[in-house]
Amino acid sequence: MVSESDSAKNISGNTLRVYVYVLKNGPSELREVQRGLGFSTPSLASYHLTKLVKAGYIKQDEEGRYVANREATPSLLEEYSKVGAFLVPNMLFFAILFTILVAYFSYRALTSLSQTYVDYLAATSIAMCGVYWYEVVRAWRKLIGIR
Repeated sequence: MVSESDSAKNISGNTLRVYVYVLKNGPSELREVQRGLGFSTPSLASYHLTKLVKAGYIKQDEEGRYVANREATPSLLEEYSKVGAFLVPNMLFFAILFTILVAYFSYRALTSLSQTYVDYLAATSIAMCGVYWYEVVRAWRKLIGIR
C-alpha cells in the first residue's frame, strides 16, 4: 500500500500544476484546465486529472467538473508557501535571509577581523547558503517537473 506521503512525492510538474489550477479556480471542466494551463490537447489535461483522481487529490462532481480535495493540500504543498498569487519554496525565505546575513558579516569581517576568522566565516557561509539554495532549486524543479 502506498502511503499518503509516498503518493504526494509522485505528484510533481504538470500534475502538480493541474492540482494547483483546480485548487485556485474551483470546479473546473477538462477543457478549462487544458486552456488555463496551455496544454496542447485535452488528453494531456485528462491524463494529469486522472492521475490526481486516482491518488485522491481531485474528485469529479455530479456535473463532471473536477474539484480539488482541500484536505490533500497540506501534504501536496508542504514545501511551498503562497506569496500573493505565487507558490514559492519555503526554503527561499531562509536562503534570502542567510545570503543577506553572510554578505553583511563578510563585509564586517573584511573590515575589522583577522584573516583566519574571515576564512572560517567564508567557508561556513558558503556551505550554508549552498545548502539552502540547493533546497530551493530542488523544490522549484519539483513544481515544474524536472527531476
